[in-house]
Amino acid sequence: MKALVLKEYKKLVYEEVEKPSINEKEVLIRIKASSICGSDVHGYDGRSGRRQPPIIMGHEAAGVIEEAGADAGDYKPGDRVTFNSTLYCQDCYFCRRGEQNMCEHGKVFGVFCDDYKLQGAMAEYAKVPAHILYRLPENVTFEQAALLEPLSIALHAIHRAPIRVNDTVIVIGTGTIGLLLTKLLKISSAGKIIAVDIDDMKLETARKNGADHIINSKETDPLKKILEITGGYGADICFEAVGVPPTTVLSIECLKRNGTVVLLGNVSPRIELPIQRAVLRELKLVGSYCCGMEYETNIDMLASGKINVDDVISVKAPLAEGAQWFDRLYNHSEGITKVVLLPWL
Repeated sequence: MKALVLKEYKKLVYEEVEKPSINEKEVLIRIKASSICGSDVHGYDGRSGRRQPPIIMGHEAAGVIEEAGADAGDYKPGDRVTFNSTLYCQDCYFCRRGEQNMCEHGKVFGVFCDDYKLQGAMAEYAKVPAHILYRLPENVTFEQAALLEPLSIALHAIHRAPIRVNDTVIVIGTGTIGLLLTKLLKISSAGKIIAVDIDDMKLETARKNGADHIINSKETDPLKKILEITGGYGADICFEAVGVPPTTVLSIECLKRNGTVVLLGNVSPRIELPIQRAVLRELKLVGSYCCGMEYETNIDMLASGKINVDDVISVKAPLAEGAQWFDRLYNHSEGITKVVLLPWL
């Protein structure tokens, strides 16, 4: 089969590799769509340490079952499916509590780190254990389904900080996760939604998807503007979806007393925080990692039309052209939010 392989850092090669063979509890999926995650781009140059060459990357994908093992439940060839990006064990302390994203033995597809290697889905085929599969309705496209993982990350973050009626909410960073957060917030009980970024195109997309106010922090002092919008009090909740020092500090400074910041961004491993402000204002700092069981809810919302992710997809390209799109994302080309690669195009 053909696959996009990270042969060395910043060098992806579209080449022939061995087609996976499955065991009795797995299925072989003919991948129809696989999207590029920000974590893939961060691993592209080796900085994350989680994409050690050689590795087939990709954990946001969907397709059709080609083969099903004898113990793969009622899944059968021809079924349209997607899958959880994290392979959880089902049996550890956290899995038994329903906290699969905290699995003690969890592995993410398309990751090669010091602890494990698990080939990803930027390929014509991928093998996946049946217990992490989700069926797709006919009216959900494979390209839409390839965004179910980031959509589930966004919904999980909202579950980490329940929104009260009319809360003022800020989203810092309007990349894929930030835009999906904005969409979900719009159909929640949130009042004002404020989006902050440095990219006018992404901010405008955020406005179209429900942001009441947009702030370009390159052109305007974001804290001053937020305080102006909120009557000097600040926001009830802030979702930080960047993960670098300036935006993380802003996420704390922009909150009102007893406010909550949900930290999703994960670029800088260490950040100096204004701890005194957090203590004196009784702020809550909440981490949000990956997703739990949000897939089913999001599949239902996509199928019903309650939420649409088509405008988040900037590019649909053949998998054979994947290397050039990685390069453009790595070099921060303007006008690109999400790239979906299509192995059979």
